[in-house]
Amino acid sequence: MLPSRRVYFLLILGIAIAPTLAFFVSIPASLLITLLFDLMVLGLMVVDGLQVRRQEVQITRELPTRLSIGRDNPVLLKVKSDKTNAVIQIRDDYPTGFAVSAPVLRTTVFSNSTQELTYTVHPTQRGEFSWGDIQLRQLGAWGLAWDERKILQSLKVKVYPDLVGLRSLSIRLTLQSTGVNRQSRQLGLGTEFAELRNYRTGDDLRFIDWKATARRVGAYGTPPLVKVLQPEQEQTLLILLDRGRLMTGRVQGLQRFDWGLNSTLSLALAGLHRGDRVGVGVFDRQMHIWIPPERGQHHLSHLIDRLTPIQPVLLESDYVGAVTHFVQQQTRRCLVVVMTDLVDVTASAELLAAVSRLTPRYLPFCVTLRDPQVDLLAQIAALEDGVTDAYTRAVALDLLAQRKVAFAQIKQKGVLVLDAPANQMTDQLVDKYLHIKARNLL
Repeated sequence: MLPSRRVYFLLILGIAIAPTLAFFVSIPASLLITLLFDLMVLGLMVVDGLQVRRQEVQITRELPTRLSIGRDNPVLLKVKSDKTNAVIQIRDDYPTGFAVSAPVLRTTVFSNSTQELTYTVHPTQRGEFSWGDIQLRQLGAWGLAWDERKILQSLKVKVYPDLVGLRSLSIRLTLQSTGVNRQSRQLGLGTEFAELRNYRTGDDLRFIDWKATARRVGAYGTPPLVKVLQPEQEQTLLILLDRGRLMTGRVQGLQRFDWGLNSTLSLALAGLHRGDRVGVGVFDRQMHIWIPPERGQHHLSHLIDRLTPIQPVLLESDYVGAVTHFVQQQTRRCLVVVMTDLVDVTASAELLAAVSRLTPRYLPFCVTLRDPQVDLLAQIAALEDGVTDAYTRAVALDLLAQRKVAFAQIKQKGVLVLDAPANQMTDQLVDKYLHIKARNLL
């Protein structure tokens, strides 16, 4: 039981009027009256607090079964009051390290009603966390006492990669495949036969199907039939995700590895939607985990379960060893995505040597997660004054220049390259993959 502000105000008021009473009665009498007044206030506070316990509200918590890292996950608290109006304060014992939209919730619940309160948590780490009980304070009917109690709601929660982003991407890919956002098919893009249609002005004559046209029964002047091709399905996509030292740095609140893991799962989802066989390897000094390529949407759940517990480590990555392991496991031609980061030309020498071994047998695709803060420093620092700002801008520009040189060397080896800010990588990577499929580069 805790006194409210009204109690403190009344106690201070009693002390303040004691000197005034001394003008009308004796000083001992004024002190006695003040003491009796304060005792009465405290007594009413105790009675008010005891009454609250006979009119306690009920609270239940609802939250997603799997939380998404880097997202605002909603938490719903249902508050039910049966007998009287209730003024309450709620503090939920969410896991330490989670950012929350409202640490303390305050509201008034009317009698015989249920009110829903919502706040969000923003986890920045994957794993299993303990969620504690709900701390509740309920104000008495006279507004003199807060009754404080604990509602047992402790449980274990798991934080996964960005499942919210995966759901949004799945909807987008489904709309594309059903034709809502799909671009019209073009002749010559792809190798698999899609359909026959009438010849239109501007169509390539090489795609006229003369045999089908000859079998066509119709009047004179019937237009010839042309073949419409689409990108080949059921190819193989292999993703090699680095979990070494370079992936431990934080970008926009998350580790670079978490951004890479989100992009890996999004790319795997896109590949499975397109009918490809998708496999994933996670490496540092050695191949930490290898998931052979499979097709089907059930494979995405398998990937999420296997990859979620993995954390980055402070070890230098062995790119050549990872590529060697991959070549031994996958002999047929496929798209190989190496997801990592690089610093400069010297540090990228081993990465360049590794991806160069993949051409021309495979189609290598080097994906690097850039820190957008470096781009910001290179642009904004130019407007500032002072030696420190000039030095900061010079360092940022030098880092960007060295990245460009390293990527130029990688491209010369016939390797596809994508360098994008870590927080924008998912969309750009999926779009690049769909472009590769549409142009039938594999």
